[in-house]
Order: sequence, then C-alpha cells, then structure tokens
Amino acid sequence: MRDLLTALALILVIEGVVYALFPELMRRLAARTTQTPAQALRVGGLIAAFLGVVLVWLLRR
Repeated sequence: MRDLLTALALILVIEGVVYALFPELMRRLAARTTQTPAQALRVGGLIAAFLGVVLVWLLRR
C-alpha cells in the first residue's frame, strides 16, 4: 500500500511540475484532447498503462 501511495504522490509531483513550467502548452494539449476521438484516447491510455506495468515489472524483478 505504501508503494501505491508513493506512486500516486509522484504522479502529482510530475504533473504539478509540468503545469508549473509549461502552463500554455498544457492548456493547448487539454484543448486538443476535446477534439481527439474517444477511441484514440482509450488506445493511448491502454498503451501507457501496459508500458507502465512492464516498466514496474522490470524495475521490481
């Protein structure tokens, strides 16, 4: 459970830094997602999740 909470905290840190350093870029990216088809977002999310699982597995073995 501690690892999960640490991972969630790191996500908040990374997102916070990206929004602080590049606010206009993040605004444009957010606007672009409203124009992206749901299926493309779903596939991209699944690919990112799969890569994340693979990376965690490689780092933890």
